Amino acid sequence: MAEKELESPEEIPKLISFLSSLLQRVAEENDLHCRSRPQKVSVFQGLMRPTISIQSYLERIFKYANCSPSCFIVTYIYLDRFVRRQPLLPINSFNVHRLLITSVMVAAKFMDDVYYNNAYYAKIGGISTAEMNFLEVDLLFGLGFHLNVTPNTFHAYSSYLKREMMLLHPPLSLADHSSGLVMMGKSVKLPHSCFNEEETSHQQPHQLTA
Repeated sequence: MAEKELESPEEIPKLISFLSSLLQRVAEENDLHCRSRPQKVSVFQGLMRPTISIQSYLERIFKYANCSPSCFIVTYIYLDRFVRRQPLLPINSFNVHRLLITSVMVAAKFMDDVYYNNAYYAKIGGISTAEMNFLEVDLLFGLGFHLNVTPNTFHAYSSYLKREMMLLHPPLSLADHSSGLVMMGKSVKLPHSCFNEEETSHQQPHQLTA
């Protein structure tokens, strides 16, 4: 029987759950050190932790954004690129939600032929359209406008996520160097990266407080 791809509809809920768990652990680890190291002021950083969990938030995005499944893998790639280019902006509980909604939106714009506008994504994310616009610009500059994802890079990340999902344990031990986890400025990064790159009518989301 052929192995299921992560982009297949039946695999996406598992991917959403896995990414949520991974990001939760990264955010909690970085929260422990947020006061002991310098951090850059950013539009992504909220004054309070959102009351909605990372998993519920990502499930909400999945439910209403109607983007292609590949967008969630590209979102992971963008987040990895962002934190590696911005070591003073580690993923934590105060910025992970805004980073997620912005990365998914940018991934959808880059990957999909049809996608929703910023106002719609702002409604999904529980923020204003003006804030969504600022977040998009900040993410683009934070990525150095490096949005292209080659087939080789996509496959590498997809294969990594598939392998770790089979193990059902995101590798976030600080001693686990074999997983690709690096400590830059003592901030926990997403545990995989690839530097060998060749370089609509749907149910409307209700508003939420984020």
